[in-house]
Amino acid sequence: MTQLHDLRLRLLVQQESEQIANSHPTDLDLSVVQARCLCWLALLAEAHEDQASDAEKRGDTEQAMGWFADSMRIRDVINVVTSIEIPLPESADPEQEEDSTSGDSPLAA
Repeated sequence: MTQLHDLRLRLLVQQESEQIANSHPTDLDLSVVQARCLCWLALLAEAHEDQASDAEKRGDTEQAMGWFADSMRIRDVINVVTSIEIPLPESADPEQEEDSTSGDSPLAA
């Protein structure tokens, strides 16, 4: 059964990456990728929490603890993904580009 879940997850990841690539063939927006990752991770964490609740209702404490621990790991990943700062696209303003390459920076010594 675990192999089936792994296969389904791989298929979902592959489909999502293809959809992202197809929707942005030339200009991939990393903020869109981040948002989609967060949506999938939130759904996955919720599913694990539901499994933990079901196992607890059945009296299977060990299984419930496992599902709950996994959901906490996923929440940690959500926090990491949320903290990633997506760089802004390069400025199209030529004056700003000249200022940044002129060497007037205090770091350029």
